[in-house]
Parts: sequence; structure tokens; C-alpha cells
Amino acid sequence: MPYLIRHPGTPVVEAAALFELSERELLDDLDRLFLSGLPPYGPGDLIDVEIQDGRIWIRMADYFARPLRLTRSEALALYLRGTALAGTPGLAVAPALASALDKLAEGLGPETLGGLPERVDAAGGGREVEQLGLLRQAAADHERLRIEYYAASTAEITVRDIDPEGVFFDLGNWYVVGWDHRSDSERLFRVDRIRSVDGTGARFEPRGLPGAGRPLYTPSRDDVEVRLRLAPEARWVAEYYETTEQVELEDGRLEVALPAGRLEWLERLLLRLGPGAEIVAPEGLKDRVRELAVRTRKRYG
Repeated sequence: MPYLIRHPGTPVVEAAALFELSERELLDDLDRLFLSGLPPYGPGDLIDVEIQDGRIWIRMADYFARPLRLTRSEALALYLRGTALAGTPGLAVAPALASALDKLAEGLGPETLGGLPERVDAAGGGREVEQLGLLRQAAADHERLRIEYYAASTAEITVRDIDPEGVFFDLGNWYVVGWDHRSDSERLFRVDRIRSVDGTGARFEPRGLPGAGRPLYTPSRDDVEVRLRLAPEARWVAEYYETTEQVELEDGRLEVALPAGRLEWLERLLLRLGPGAEIVAPEGLKDRVRELAVRTRKRYG
């Protein structure tokens, strides 16, 4: 859209070649723009696309004439997804994306981001970048893999044979969805917790498992509801993890409710957050975090 808006009257043939699409694919995509807009979906609320004599004109809806204003949560979500996109292996350098990320970071400020950029960089580099390529290739080739996986909920490392069917990014992390032969069931694995990846040479028939857009957490009747009050520097937690409720507080903090099947991973998260997170519920979680802090100090002196 930005290119076609800046170049009104671009020939369909030229645009299709530029975006490496067939003319039919391009026209189908442009048809969808007629449905894009905001309520009440009147003439001034929708994007207008005109194709005449084989040329394309796009006229923006009235609301595009006003500067876009994002809430802090919306800006943080965009920053997380944009940072992940910028770090995707094989992606060409995109100056517009880099500029947008710089503006988002400036607008959010250090009080919101805290050390988040460093955490995102650490999560997207090194071993994970290499493994993303291996996982994607195996999913494309339908090759069974043997992985060594760290389960944060139990702090256990296991070796599993998996049939990888898709790799996607969501909530600040890369995931691979596949059939796990150890449990004989569908499983979702976080890529940054995969310690090693080895091909087996065996081929598998895809089962059509859902990938991007799937729920990352399946609620259970045994879940514990954890309620936290997050300071501005810890608000990123609400974007990284599944929440069932978010409430803005008058003091600038954000109260969130998170479902948890196990509390071990939350203990470690809360220990890292320190004073940035106040535990509201459940009872006993504060004591568990304090006990973990004592054990950690003893272990590392």
C-alpha cells in the first residue's frame, strides 16, 4: 500500500512484477482493501481502490489524515513484533522498519522498555538463529528431528523425536509446533529452550497441525490464577505471557491475571522482576519467591 499510494497510477503489470506476485494475486489482495476500515464502515471510513485502464489508485480513508495515536500497550506490542521481524534470519535490511522501531523505542522510553531490547536481542541471536533455519528446513522437507529440550515448568531436560510442521513467532518468542513421539501427542516447543537439534533422516506425513494464530496456552480446571501489579518497567510481561485480565491502575501500574498450571516458572520470572512486580494472589507465592531467592544466593554465593 505505501508504494502504491506514493506512486498513483502504477500499472498492474509493473506492481505485480515489483511485489513478485501474479496479476491475479495482486488484484485479489487489492479487492480485500475495500473491506478495510473502521466502524461504522461508511464511505469515509473505508479504503478506496480504483483500477482503471490497467492502472492502480488507492485513496486512504479519512481517519488516515490524522496522526496515529497508540496506547502504551499497542506501542509495546508493535515494538516486540517489529523487533522479532527485524531479527528474522534471512530477512533483508529494512530501513523503514528500523526507523519505526527507533521511533517506538523513543516514544515508549526506558521507563517502559527497561532492559527489554537486550532481552529480545539475546532471545533472537546465536544458537536460536541457527536452530530456526534447521527447524524451518525440516518442516519444509517433512524430516523427523531429535531435539534436546528444556521444560521451564519442571526444570527438566528431555530428548524427544518430533515431526515439525510449522515455525512461528508470537508473544515475544519463536515456537515450533509438531508431533512429539515421546508423549505421542501434539506439542508446542519454544525455540529458545531447544538445546540441540539433529536430523534423523526419517520422513513423516504432515498431520495438518495449526501453527501461527493458535492459542499458546490451553486453560485447565486445575489452573491457578496469579494476579500481579506491574510497574511501568515490567509491563512487557503482559505482552509476553497469556493474560485473562488487564486493569490500568491510577498509580500507573498494570494489574494482570495470568493462568498457570505450575508456579515454578512464575517464581523465576518474579525473582527477575524484583520490585517491578507486586504479587496480589495466590497466597503463598511471595513465600515461594523468597525461598527461591535464598536458594539462589546460597548456590551462587
